[in-house]
Amino acid sequence: MARSAPTVAYKPKPGEIPTNPGVYRFRDADGRVLYVGKAKNLRARLSNYFAPLHTLHERTRRMVTTAASVEWTVVDSDVDSLQLEYMWIKEFDPPFNVRYRDDKSYPFMAITLADEAPRVIVTRNRRIPGAKYFGPYPKVWAVHDTIDLMIKVFPIRTCSDSSYKKAMASGRPCFPGQIGRCGGPCSMKVSIEEHRAIVEDFISFMAGSDQRFAKELNARMREASAAMDYEAAATYRDRLQAIDAVLSKSALVLAPDTDADLFGIAEDELAAAVQHFVIRGGRVRGVRATTIEKELDISGGDLVDQVLQRTYGNAVGADIPKQVLVPAMPDDAADLEEWLRERRGKSVTIQIAQRGRKADLMRTATLNAQQALMLHKTRRTSDYLARTQALTDLQEALDLAEAPLRIECFDVSHLGGTNVVASMVVFEDGLPRKDQYRSFGVPETTDDTDSIYQVLRRRLAYLDRPEEAEPAPVEPTADGEVVTERRRARFAYRPQLLVVDGGKPQVEAAARALRDAGHEEVALCGIAKRLEEVWLPGEEYPVILPRTSEALYLLQRLRDEAHRFAITYQRKRRRRDIQSVLAEVPGLGDARIKALLRHFGSVAALKQATPAEMSELPGVGPKLAAAIHSHLSGG
Repeated sequence: MARSAPTVAYKPKPGEIPTNPGVYRFRDADGRVLYVGKAKNLRARLSNYFAPLHTLHERTRRMVTTAASVEWTVVDSDVDSLQLEYMWIKEFDPPFNVRYRDDKSYPFMAITLADEAPRVIVTRNRRIPGAKYFGPYPKVWAVHDTIDLMIKVFPIRTCSDSSYKKAMASGRPCFPGQIGRCGGPCSMKVSIEEHRAIVEDFISFMAGSDQRFAKELNARMREASAAMDYEAAATYRDRLQAIDAVLSKSALVLAPDTDADLFGIAEDELAAAVQHFVIRGGRVRGVRATTIEKELDISGGDLVDQVLQRTYGNAVGADIPKQVLVPAMPDDAADLEEWLRERRGKSVTIQIAQRGRKADLMRTATLNAQQALMLHKTRRTSDYLARTQALTDLQEALDLAEAPLRIECFDVSHLGGTNVVASMVVFEDGLPRKDQYRSFGVPETTDDTDSIYQVLRRRLAYLDRPEEAEPAPVEPTADGEVVTERRRARFAYRPQLLVVDGGKPQVEAAARALRDAGHEEVALCGIAKRLEEVWLPGEEYPVILPRTSEALYLLQRLRDEAHRFAITYQRKRRRRDIQSVLAEVPGLGDARIKALLRHFGSVAALKQATPAEMSELPGVGPKLAAAIHSHLSGG
């Protein structure tokens, strides 16, 4: 009788899991919640986790085997499961759910609504009780400029709490009020109730009602002018100019009645960056940047689902726009729309920005997200403390005798099995040493593993070259011939760790090269791109580094840099190769070769061109064009 494939011991019995919608939790042996998820059908979803372990995604397998139990709660509707999932993730902070890191470097404009007389301030603190926030803004001065213009139209309080209390107790205006920089009750010009009404107008304007205020001020200015109250008309005119100045700082990118939130997302296997553009009245009012660290295999619509839950979990009313623009549609988009409608009190639509200005803005947001993701990963590997931690983590994870201060990473690149090249990049103390990068051509090979073997044998051969002594000190007054000796070539420095781009087959090929070269003392590992697994020679299963591991970020950077360098070298060779081929054509010099490649844009386009198309180029006649075409086509 065949034995069933192994799974975990706590797998529920058949029929125990209900088919209702609900929320489930995985716990470890100590009762800690490891992961929270929701499902339209609990039985269908949970059965995915209890498939044979060898069929699971590596990171899902790690979560399932770390857990000791699973429990679930049935709810009435899919919308209820959204709410419960959000509450539990917030309460338990499970390590296998996505983690968010808001970019705290950007300042906000905040209105302290919980105060008796709310004031407007610039802050990076997002936890002021009862405060209403706008932004963030890319620069502090941009917030101050906006406030300076806004208080000309809506004069609200700007002074400190201590100044406010002193002024209200003494009956004398606060100092900012005396110089026209504060319009609160402490200026002795308005009551608390009147000031509260101005604050409401301030918030309404910032939330997108700018056109209404512009029309109202324009009408009042005309009325005052018609009544020959020119002083009042001038005041309204100044306020209109201030409004125009504020609006000119925020370009109109969409239709004036557009209230939307747009999310641009860039991601890889372990992290994602989100750029949240807040659009009110057709203008981008703020941009919020978030970095997400992923543990389980989550991407596309599922990631959008988590981002929207995180963004609107505590939002109500006007904080939620009527339109949400996303790069990929979540599976439960209809449930999310209903969830958002309940919070907003009005309908909300979730859409993909596919054309027009919205699509253009989505591309801008996505580009910003890609740059933010790259910056996030680069900062992790360039910071001194992070680099030190990365090398220590790598030493422990790979069971090395010492920290790998010099790491060399190899990548093989080819075009459909032809034009095979390889690259070697060097990191010392966690930083790239570009002066020591090397490229290799591989004239004959059977596959990637053979290429890895060849390249490593060639590289390791340098370790066996005799030591080249340091030059002896020269006595400047000595007679006779002075002989200088070369220092040891940098290529001969011994690495503590070799990294290859690939999984088990590539690592075994590299291990064979180390054995045959007699250098098994050099540590070796491989990093497989799809699952970001770290493979060691002779091991049946990979090493899985935590998503927050500095070591994993360092290995990723090494692998990505080796891949970039290999591609760059391959492109240079291709350009060199085609120029060499074209140079064999009689009558075709360097200038015309460059002109041909520049005109057609690529080697492939040149090879596809007809003699007639080639002869359109100045200096290339019909006879020369025919010769070029014949040579390229092998005729």
